[in-house]
Amino acid sequence: MVGEGGSRAGGDRESEFGGVGGWWWSDQISGGDGCRLMEAEYVRRHHRHEPRDNQCSSTLVKHIKAPVHLVWSLVRRFDQPQKYKPFVSRCVVQGDLEVGSVREVNVKSGLPATTSTERLELLDDNEHVLSVKIVGGDHRLRNYSSIITVHPEVIDGRPGTLVIESFVVDVPDGNTKDETCYFVEALIKCNLKSLADVSERLAVQNAQPISNTGFDEASAAMRAATR
Repeated sequence: MVGEGGSRAGGDRESEFGGVGGWWWSDQISGGDGCRLMEAEYVRRHHRHEPRDNQCSSTLVKHIKAPVHLVWSLVRRFDQPQKYKPFVSRCVVQGDLEVGSVREVNVKSGLPATTSTERLELLDDNEHVLSVKIVGGDHRLRNYSSIITVHPEVIDGRPGTLVIESFVVDVPDGNTKDETCYFVEALIKCNLKSLADVSERLAVQNAQPISNTGFDEASAAMRAATR
């Protein structure tokens, strides 16, 4: 991991980039302000949420030292989230894997949940976008929707991946917006850390000489996002 960060709607500060969220923060990463502008552009393009008064929303960022095709191969598996999500013990998809498909997820002990019923809202292999909505289950996350996108970038001169995940969810009775966001953010951070660990381990196992193609594609994507 090179750095991670996030933005939360309803924070105390204005967005540094305008129109992205309540506030934005990011660790110092290779590329400085240029990379932060790139992150903000991806958020503006793919992660628009319109939380109601009884909802909270947040966006988190992760930089992974593995090529985008490898990271996306894990993220896109709506039918096998346990490939990188540590709290998932079992997943069964009803019907074919397509938009509108529903999965039944069993959650490992230790969390205030046992099952989650989730619907695939969007799977775009060209733009690398996955959107999921929770439609049932034994938990308190009502009207939860998430969007995760992966983008090529260059990390230490090698092809890497920028992962952005955002969500919107109802605030349960008896909880504040901050409490709800902190809880969901903690789960997402664990998932993203695990995604980085699995991806980077696979990248080492599959290590090949670095091609100019992968580097050039990542560089071109970064330039396009910041124009």
